[in-house]
Amino acid sequence: IQALAREMDWAAPDLRPRTVFFGGGTPSLLAMSQWRTLLQTMERLGLLGAAEWTIECNPATVSRDKARLWLDYGVNRVSMGVQSFDAGMLERLGRIHTRQQAVESFDLLRSSGFQNINLDLMFAIPGQTLDHWRATLHEVMALGGEHLSCYEIIYEEDTPLFAQLQAGRCGGDEDLACAMYEELLEQTAAHGFTQYEIANFARRSPADAGSNTEGIPALACHHNVNYWRGGAYFGLGPSASGYVGGIRCKNWSNTRRYCEAWESGRRALEYEEQLPPLGRAGEIAAFGLRMNTGWAFEEFKGVTGFDLREDWREDIETLAVRGWARATEQRFQLTSQGLRFADAAAEMFLR
Repeated sequence: IQALAREMDWAAPDLRPRTVFFGGGTPSLLAMSQWRTLLQTMERLGLLGAAEWTIECNPATVSRDKARLWLDYGVNRVSMGVQSFDAGMLERLGRIHTRQQAVESFDLLRSSGFQNINLDLMFAIPGQTLDHWRATLHEVMALGGEHLSCYEIIYEEDTPLFAQLQAGRCGGDEDLACAMYEELLEQTAAHGFTQYEIANFARRSPADAGSNTEGIPALACHHNVNYWRGGAYFGLGPSASGYVGGIRCKNWSNTRRYCEAWESGRRALEYEEQLPPLGRAGEIAAFGLRMNTGWAFEEFKGVTGFDLREDWREDIETLAVRGWARATEQRFQLTSQGLRFADAAAEMFLR
């Protein structure tokens, strides 16, 4: 906490955040005294007042005192890692919360005053059936949150699932995963959500009618939209990545090493790099294609200085022939089929 406060102090002169996202782990684990230290540091440094401020939390580590403290300092969005409402799936994932805790934590956040709550879900979990997934979606819709982030499971190293995969005790079923994704699209559309990115869905709201951001709902996670659109951002804390002034950097993942660096007055950098302009433009193209709206050609040119129609003409044509993308005079975007294979499509744009 003290090291993070020092890094905030370093960043503050160049930083007036439009969005803040406390995540990449479970910050709700922090004690009240630790939260007060961080929030008072932000207040002292003039880092409060972001239009969107999200905190990630685990249903087992939410409390009313923390919720009230967050609200007092301007936090206005919570992202809760539910993953599933099925007890067997939660056990398979090694989650410490129960279905009941997830429901109670949602109700606690709502009654405390949060009007923008995201729920994280996973599908294609080993052993999960389409009926399991359908039941979880029904429960989520009944809760009435404003946002959903739904990810097909990834086998990360150093997790129980990865060990099971290595031992041959579980494996993926691509056809079932596709069926689950289609079920997700049907359920969200039927319950008033707009898909704006492969895995992200925001509930439609009256504010959408007056929005100037084409295709991006008012209740979207605008912090993430900034990533996908190639914007600048500071990454603070162990393992955090940032992109400021054309330079990408990453902090040490090892927490002890991170703390020791700041205790001695040094930035805790593992590395920093500056991509050549075309390489960075290719990255921005790839990330932007994750969004349903894709890229308006003139917008992409304004952001990167490059023209998709010139530098990626053959790639655009290849994807269109496959049925994975469509291009008009103004815009290039992936089709619904292309979004299902967005990673493969994105690779074509990297330079």
